Amino acid sequence: MNLTPVFISLRKAQKNLALQNRQEKDAALAAAAAAIDRNRRAILAANAGDVQKARSGGMTEALVDRLTLTDGRIDLILSGIRTIIGLEDPIGRIRGGWKTPNGLVIEQVTVPLGVAAIIYESRPNVSVDAFSLAYKAGCGILLRGSSAALESNRALTAAITEGLEAAGGIGGAVALADSGNRDEIDEILHARGYVDVVLPRGGRELIRRVVEHAGVPVIETGEGNCHIYVDETAETETAVAIIENAKLQKPGACNAVETLLIHRKALPALMPALAERLLGKTELRCDPSAKAAAIGTPAPALKDAALKDAGLLDAVEEDWDTEYLDYILAVKTVDSLEEAVDHINRHGTGHSEAILTNDHRAAEEFCRRVDAACVYVNASTRFTDGGEFGFGAELGISTQKFHTRGPMGLEALTTIKYHIHGTGQTRKSS
Repeated sequence: MNLTPVFISLRKAQKNLALQNRQEKDAALAAAAAAIDRNRRAILAANAGDVQKARSGGMTEALVDRLTLTDGRIDLILSGIRTIIGLEDPIGRIRGGWKTPNGLVIEQVTVPLGVAAIIYESRPNVSVDAFSLAYKAGCGILLRGSSAALESNRALTAAITEGLEAAGGIGGAVALADSGNRDEIDEILHARGYVDVVLPRGGRELIRRVVEHAGVPVIETGEGNCHIYVDETAETETAVAIIENAKLQKPGACNAVETLLIHRKALPALMPALAERLLGKTELRCDPSAKAAAIGTPAPALKDAALKDAGLLDAVEEDWDTEYLDYILAVKTVDSLEEAVDHINRHGTGHSEAILTNDHRAAEEFCRRVDAACVYVNASTRFTDGGEFGFGAELGISTQKFHTRGPMGLEALTTIKYHIHGTGQTRKSS
């Protein structure tokens, strides 16, 4: 596969896009949204084919859910585009300025990052989210989705291009690497001079491959071994509701909780209520103390069925490092907030962590000491999302610390240029 012509075309289109003003970019985005809406039957039909193929290939239902598009999900995609249209243009803003002693006026001005490539798994909505943010930020975007979503991505990209060209936008500013050949990834990772940044969005193996082999800058995203710590002051029913949402609302998402840490004093009240609410819906892999507390529940399901059949299993060491993306929750007992924080900082991936507590000082200490992009107090980790944060969409969740961190919106696709205004100054010192 030779992507060089695609890289060259994207580079040329991006230079033209960088010159467009907000009105022109917003009009093009609105036309792209209209084209997606107009072509939704064809998009849903293409997606249905991908879903059928994925199921027949043995993909888990949690991951099939990530792949699936519905009318409702297309509506959410379109809503995201409208939100992005409503956001201020991130380009051309003066972020800072000062005057030097010799009279030079120096300004920091935001400019597009250039051409971005996003390599992602299964989720076809990412195609639209990445395009929309990139276009508004004046960037070209190369989409490289997984083979599981190939037909969905082709249909979405065709609709986007149709809309852009109909509105006089820059249709060449978006491209799809759609051969399905894994060699495409290596070609993208070594496209120095053509691609300015690569964003991997997916599981551990994809991210590791990109980070280890890229010859172009990478913004590391994605893997979410997320934790919720329930301290001894947490209200039981509220805690159960938050945990249920964080695990079951979309278990295949990177912001779903994977490990639950429970203060030993909270076990007697929490574990029976949690087992009654979750068993039969998700598997609980517990340490001995948490398992014993769950067995003590009066829930009929635990009296009448074998523990394994009920989904109550013994945790093993590797569970603390696993991003399941499935209906599985690891449960560990801790004796202090310090122990919980140490566990999170040792086993977490820097994504999203939460504390459930009625102790204000404990909440402050947790937020201060946990090393993660997003830290929650008394809320589900499922809110780590560009749409929920008001960005309209996201490129992914950055778990690194350089350039950008957390949900990546428009700002992640900008950099700065210095504008220096003089009145004839020349440098005389060496």
